[in-house]
Amino acid sequence: MASSVSKLLFQALLLVSIFCLSNAGRRLTDLVEEQQTMLFQYHNVPLLSGKISVNLIWYGNFKPTQQAIISDFVSSLSGLDSLKSQSQPSVLSWWRTTDKYYHLSSKYKKPTSTLSLEIGNQILDENYSMGKSLTRTQIEQLAARGDHRNAINVVLTAADVNVEGFCRDTCGSHGSHGKKSKFAYIWVGNSETQCPGQCAWPFYQPIYGPQNPPLIAPNNDVGMDGMVINLASLLAATATNPFGNGFYQGPAMAPLEAASACPGIYGKGAYPGYAGDLLVDSTTGASYNANGANGRKYLLPALFDPSTSLCSTLI
Repeated sequence: MASSVSKLLFQALLLVSIFCLSNAGRRLTDLVEEQQTMLFQYHNVPLLSGKISVNLIWYGNFKPTQQAIISDFVSSLSGLDSLKSQSQPSVLSWWRTTDKYYHLSSKYKKPTSTLSLEIGNQILDENYSMGKSLTRTQIEQLAARGDHRNAINVVLTAADVNVEGFCRDTCGSHGSHGKKSKFAYIWVGNSETQCPGQCAWPFYQPIYGPQNPPLIAPNNDVGMDGMVINLASLLAATATNPFGNGFYQGPAMAPLEAASACPGIYGKGAYPGYAGDLLVDSTTGASYNANGANGRKYLLPALFDPSTSLCSTLI
């Protein structure tokens, strides 16, 4: 039994593209693995808790309509959004799965100890101050521009920006930076022109695996809707494993985290090349599984539910 479980974990690690150095990115075209009961371990490093601002750092040229897709998604994660009569299933109900990780630790059992996100400051770098080809170190430098206090700084790179490892190894990553006072950051790239078949599936034909027709993106922007999927995955990973020693399964240098443990699953009945049974907008034909702020619809990845040890979907 132990050898078969080890084999399954090894296969899963091959399917999930991971950046090391406390970063965890993944390809959005990873094939769906048959769900196996898994045990996430808590490695006793403090998690992010309380009210945390998500600061958005826009690098390159983004249209206002594109910025609104991301900012509305982040706003949808706030508990205040429940006051806006958000329809179910909602982005906020998806995010509540991360609370279950906090409740596993005696440090975070009080409701006020869990993580509450709200949209913070936004920084625009429309002039490509570091050029259009960035290293991982430069991504960290960009992330450092935002306020570090009680914050997650998110660097979003435009479709014409090349980032070290982008498309080849990952679609985004998360990590921490700083020595005396660490802060958490995320990077996500727009894959619209560089590798939509890798990082914007299921809204674009995959470059490998089963060739089912792509779905219609809920916000009519393949690149940005793909970014939402990856950002959602990385926010969940940051909440549950912000500094590389939180909740994860497997080796620390290639961990399976809250979303990367459930690759390619968006709804019930998912299998390789099929995202699962999703909701479909009657007007646009777009596929989605979550309702957000300002009438937005989004497709969000399944999250590993530590209370059931299975991948959990909204629908």
